Amino acid sequence: MTLTDYAKAYGLGKKDYQYRMLHGMQPTLEVLDDILPGRGAYSEVPLGLVQIPIDQIAGTKTGGRSSAFAGNFMPILRESTEFAQKWQQLSDSHVAEGIREPIKAYEYMNKFYVLEGNKRVSVLKFYGATAVPGTVTRIVPKRTQEKENKIYYEFMEFYDLSKVNYIWFSEEGRFRKLQELVGKEPKEEWTDEDKLTFSSIYRRFCAEYKKLDEEDVLPGDAFLAFISLYGYADICDKTTKELKAMILDMREEFSLMEKEESVDLKLSPNEEKRPLLNLLLPTGMTRLKIAFVYAKTVGTSAWTYAHELGRLHLEQAFPDKVTTICYDGVTEENIKEAILKAVEEKCDIIFTTSPAFVQESVKAAIANPQLRILNCSLNTSHRYIRTYYARMHEAKFVMGAVAGALAKGDKIAYIADLPVYGSIANINAFALGAKMINPRAEVYLEWSSVKDQDVYEKISRIDADCISGKDMVIPEESSRYFGIYCLEDGMPRSLAMPLWHWGKFYERLIRTVLDKTWKYDEKTSDNKAINYWWGMSSDVVDVVCSQNLPIGTRRLVELLKDTISRGEFNPFSGILYSQTGVVQGDPGVSLAPEQIVKMDWLAENVIGSIPKGSELEEGARSAVAQQGVIRKGRS
Repeated sequence: MTLTDYAKAYGLGKKDYQYRMLHGMQPTLEVLDDILPGRGAYSEVPLGLVQIPIDQIAGTKTGGRSSAFAGNFMPILRESTEFAQKWQQLSDSHVAEGIREPIKAYEYMNKFYVLEGNKRVSVLKFYGATAVPGTVTRIVPKRTQEKENKIYYEFMEFYDLSKVNYIWFSEEGRFRKLQELVGKEPKEEWTDEDKLTFSSIYRRFCAEYKKLDEEDVLPGDAFLAFISLYGYADICDKTTKELKAMILDMREEFSLMEKEESVDLKLSPNEEKRPLLNLLLPTGMTRLKIAFVYAKTVGTSAWTYAHELGRLHLEQAFPDKVTTICYDGVTEENIKEAILKAVEEKCDIIFTTSPAFVQESVKAAIANPQLRILNCSLNTSHRYIRTYYARMHEAKFVMGAVAGALAKGDKIAYIADLPVYGSIANINAFALGAKMINPRAEVYLEWSSVKDQDVYEKISRIDADCISGKDMVIPEESSRYFGIYCLEDGMPRSLAMPLWHWGKFYERLIRTVLDKTWKYDEKTSDNKAINYWWGMSSDVVDVVCSQNLPIGTRRLVELLKDTISRGEFNPFSGILYSQTGVVQGDPGVSLAPEQIVKMDWLAENVIGSIPKGSELEEGARSAVAQQGVIRKGRS
């Protein structure tokens, strides 16, 4: 039997060898000595006895045996050689009692290179073993700014806690994210039970995922997306059959991950018209039933109140074609039930108005493909739902100009809510607007979501007489601490406020459903996730001036609004400086929309920082976990 087995292994080796030759690849095993950096550029750390994943064994330490194997570790020396006889003897031994003697290997950049035991690896690989015991020495390169090097250092930190060496990611921050998603604190070590549970669920996931043949997406990246959506604890309780069905349901999501730019930002409404014949023929459209899912209530949240105004506007715009219902006071704990109620009510469209609801929105969309579900968030790369937000930074730039014009001194305060996508652009646009009018203007940034602090007390110590507060207030509040206001004798005097006109957005979007142009966006999106990001040009963002605003400043506001609306001016155009240096050095260039969305820097005249996740109040962490802008190296 062993001679036949060697012949099979030899055949697999020759096939792999020829494939690699034809595709310009190295046909034999990699040699670690050939790829190591020069002496002094790395150190060696003994790891002891380790279970080495077979799939991660890339080659040999030295060049002595590399030519005996193809790149897949199958033999390529003929059956008459002494090498073949020894391979067959090892095969006999493995069939009879199993190969137990550890190999010796080096690990470098999460790949393994065999020093002693190449034939053992070859035999075990032939018989389908997933791991081999080995005494391992790690080669640790010096830190650099290269992406792979940074990921490797994150892996080493993760390995010290978990001893898991069989998962890898393509982007920075994902090892830390995995530690969080499995329910561990940043520096918490894994128990033996944790390791066994993770190994079981990850192996089962990989077995099913590989059947999808998504070669361009690493299994680790796919697994992280999978547990981000469904939750690690819930996944661990699933049967293999249930797991398979869930993975198949997420196939489009995995395909989306292959794209370098997975989000298609729709900057304005689709103006494509229906064919004339469709306009003449009856559509058969029944009355649309639309659900709105709110975090908090209209009476306790200005954000929810703004969306409620949008819902009422929608009913007025389409009194004979639209019926709406709303669910308020919804939290992460009961969002699933709220969406289920909307499904049971036979709603056609569901708007979930908080970034914290993204996860359950996607799960509901996968389970109910007939539904249209949209979530109010930015830069969300899920194919099963559409998301929407407004380019509020356009209004904030105008507001900053107002503050720069009317502040008596050079200090302006800015109260921000959550460090999520879009909010950093708002802060920077405001700071740039203020600096345009007053080159000496400094914007003192405070976050209302940071725990254990009194924002207004801190602002009073700054001695800023012009403040950017909440965007709006709820009707029950008599407070005038919103928009841009100046303090006179300790009392606020309103100057201007930004306006989120969600009614305009909902009206224009629902019109695409009613006139059957909804699918046109999909045709132009190249299977990317669709994010609506409309601004002043679409009337979903505006600035409302107070009667207290001087006539000259009003004219400035109208001028800026007009030029921004017509696309003649971008707040993020020209040379831009962050707190740490030049962001953009070309005076004739504007930041691309994607760069604005993903900002993780603050303008040079902003005094303050982006808070860490651990600094935020409990209620803010869920939204930030979904949509948070975290600077690299921060947690």
